Amino acid sequence: MSLEPLLAAEQPVPIHAFAAMAAFALGLVQLVGPMGTLPHRTIGWIWVFLMATIAVSSFWIHDIRFWGPWSPIHLLSILTLVMLPIGVLHARMHRVPGHKRTMISLFVGALVVAGAFTFVPGRVMHEVVFGE
Repeated sequence: MSLEPLLAAEQPVPIHAFAAMAAFALGLVQLVGPMGTLPHRTIGWIWVFLMATIAVSSFWIHDIRFWGPWSPIHLLSILTLVMLPIGVLHARMHRVPGHKRTMISLFVGALVVAGAFTFVPGRVMHEVVFGE
């Protein structure tokens, strides 16, 4: 395992990947920690910022192309940018079930599932974890 391929990649790939790794780690902390506390809210705002960074930066990554420079992952980025404020709004309105459902869905769909596709051979993260 070596971060060299990631560090050598053109921007915004490193920003996108490091934000995703941080969001994954903080998301795990959120899932196992106590809910509704000041640390939960603070980490939550950082997580929302990281998720927005991941989604926005993806629009400049075009390794996979289906429609011109775009791929299905870009649709997920749009969905993420729509769902993040909805999840925050649920929390601010004390609608805990809606907040929980939205944020867990984003964690699983936009980080875990989408992140799994970054380990496909030929992608930078595959090279980082498994070598060339």
